[in-house]
Amino acid sequence: MLEHAQRILKDVFGYDSFRGRQGAIIERVANGGDALVLMPTGGGKSLCFQVPALLREGLAVVVSPLIALMDDQVATLDELGVAAAALNSTLSADAQREIAERIKRGEIKMLYLAPERLVQPRMLSFLQNLDIALFAIDEAHCVSQWGHDFRPEYLQLGQLAELFPNVPRIALTATADMRTREEIVQRLHLQNAERFLSSFDRPNIFYRIVPKEQPRKQLLSFLGARKGDAGIVYCLSRKKVEEVAAFLSEQGFPALPYHAGLANELRAYHQKRFLNEEGLIMVATIAFGMGIDKPNVRFVAHLDLPKSLEAYYQETGRAGRDGLPADAWMAYGLQDVIFLKQMLNNSEGDERHKRVEQHKLDAMLALCEETRCRRQALLAYFDEEMPQPCGHCDNCIDGVQTWDATEPARQALSAIYRTGQRYGVGHLVDVLLGRDNDKIRAVGHQHLAVFGIGKALNEGEWRSLFRQLVARGLADVDLEGFGGLRLADSCRPLLKGEVSLQLRRDLKPQQSAKASSSAASQLVRGEERSQWEALRTLRRKLAEEHGVPPYVIFPDATLLEMLRSKPSTLAEMARVSGVGARKLDRYGEAFLDVLGAADEAPRAVLDLRHELVSLARAGMTPAQIAAQLKCSEKNVYGMLAEAITQQQLSLEHALDLPEALLAEIQDAFLDGEGELPTAAAIGEQFAGRVELGVLHCVRAALQAEFET
Repeated sequence: MLEHAQRILKDVFGYDSFRGRQGAIIERVANGGDALVLMPTGGGKSLCFQVPALLREGLAVVVSPLIALMDDQVATLDELGVAAAALNSTLSADAQREIAERIKRGEIKMLYLAPERLVQPRMLSFLQNLDIALFAIDEAHCVSQWGHDFRPEYLQLGQLAELFPNVPRIALTATADMRTREEIVQRLHLQNAERFLSSFDRPNIFYRIVPKEQPRKQLLSFLGARKGDAGIVYCLSRKKVEEVAAFLSEQGFPALPYHAGLANELRAYHQKRFLNEEGLIMVATIAFGMGIDKPNVRFVAHLDLPKSLEAYYQETGRAGRDGLPADAWMAYGLQDVIFLKQMLNNSEGDERHKRVEQHKLDAMLALCEETRCRRQALLAYFDEEMPQPCGHCDNCIDGVQTWDATEPARQALSAIYRTGQRYGVGHLVDVLLGRDNDKIRAVGHQHLAVFGIGKALNEGEWRSLFRQLVARGLADVDLEGFGGLRLADSCRPLLKGEVSLQLRRDLKPQQSAKASSSAASQLVRGEERSQWEALRTLRRKLAEEHGVPPYVIFPDATLLEMLRSKPSTLAEMARVSGVGARKLDRYGEAFLDVLGAADEAPRAVLDLRHELVSLARAGMTPAQIAAQLKCSEKNVYGMLAEAITQQQLSLEHALDLPEALLAEIQDAFLDGEGELPTAAAIGEQFAGRVELGVLHCVRAALQAEFET
């Protein structure tokens, strides 16, 4: 069975071997068993049901929550030569009838349905008259009533166990803690399913969380090293989405807004552009993302705090699905905490539900203020232990400074208490710093014992301290009033002097040395850039011709392997990961042509240089060589200098200079210590007497002498 599965993997999908537990999952489902699969985004979940579907007789039914995801997978399968279709509300009645007829005739292998359509009695009755290969329930965490992606229709999918008792079911998700996993098993009746729990770790993602100071300026700094990369910027409100998208566009970053308040057609248009174009930034609320299968999203940025670690993990997980380097960046501040706590307080739901949501928010805050490795803390939340720090997050790279904040924290808590537990951070900082302004005088706070006692810290340090007091639960937000701070019961031991307090010291932006460097932007080296762009241009052209997103033709990871392995025949191209039989037949020659053409250019340069060396040795001057080779004298001098550097040509053969002038030029280069100056640096001394190219050649000869 596994041997047959590996043949399908190579012939259809173009991959040489299964990753992680894919092989075991495929074997389980292909043999008729149920499975619960927990696998991180980009881990290859789709193959876990697509390969068994091709191994088993009959129609494979895939439950998917979003039309965008269905359409994307159908387009991908079509490019691979697999007959797939999606039945959804975007189709006319005639189109739906035609798909139904094709299914009856056995012409379709994989059918994608939304959960609400699948559970309609008419659809279930239709499927009961067919030979069903398997049911795949994608994004299975949507069944959890505690989750942020809850879909009530998923609760009805449990009936598949009774209606189709002999059909294997595979439930898949990338985001499920222990509690959610149990809920999936219970509600989908998967008690006999084998559980395949892969690591939650996404090692290719670099995590960075910074204190929010000037968020737009901070975002621009982050994006500066990522021009041309596709990414997502998440904001909490629709208004902020619109404003940030407009701001980024003004700053030269192509950005589109996406939120539930936009017209359906405009949302769909923006999503299509994001999938089909290179280097676009989507500024969005959490309405955007689930089911986005674009593998080369190189960064996800949060300008506001997510509500939970599940949300953060899932949203950041939309970066780097292709396994190549990606960045997860977030700016977070106290105002985020206040806003989310107010939202939670005003939300519907019983006290138990609110307690669960508060617990999730507290875990999110703990990650932001974490002094250990971020990845270790994130994985621990999902019940996974990482023995060693990852070395690939801001805390590991920059290091974390902590300080004894016991006394300043007591001062801050005293200021909260003595001002009546109703003021925000701005007013409290003014009191501690002893600022004698109108607002302070209006309420008489200049007479308090805490007025001016905090001058040992500056405003930024006090704001950081208050943020961390709230994050640690030592101070709380007055949700009944205007969001002022009040004491939490847990601060008593600190106020009584029974415990001490160590807090994280926020790094200044310049101290965070690697903040602006982008691992993702370094995918290709300088000398590879033109060939890389040529491959991407061809991919974009083919994608437009076939009406699919570029990554459906080939993902970046496949293009990168082509670039590095440089196949020159179809047989060599077939060995590139991601090039299956169908794609090899369709696109192999076109990509070989681009790779071959790129190799022609260096060969042409080599031929030209070979001819130049011969002409120089024959006694031709640079001007005569330029006329012979039909190029500029500047180019000739450049090639002569390179030939001298590589010791293919002597200076005497390259140039016919009077001895006195040559000695004068050599002295100018050697007049000093250390490295030779550049030709431009001594150019002024010889302006009007010799060409700059002559100086380049003399310098090349001196350099060659030093190195031998």
